[in-house]
Amino acid sequence: MNAATEEERAAINSELKELYQTLSEEDKKDFNDQLQRFMITELGRLSNDYEAIKGIDNPN
Repeated sequence: MNAATEEERAAINSELKELYQTLSEEDKKDFNDQLQRFMITELGRLSNDYEAIKGIDNPN
């Protein structure tokens, strides 16, 4: 999430929670599945970036 301030982050988080509560149980499951896939992908990307940077700082 790209919030400029803590207040903006809190407002976005609140809005997302309110939106989530309006979803049907089927849509919540779909949302959760998509969110989990996104988070796994991003974690992998961040891990790769970290390893690449770590390799630059610690050459073999």
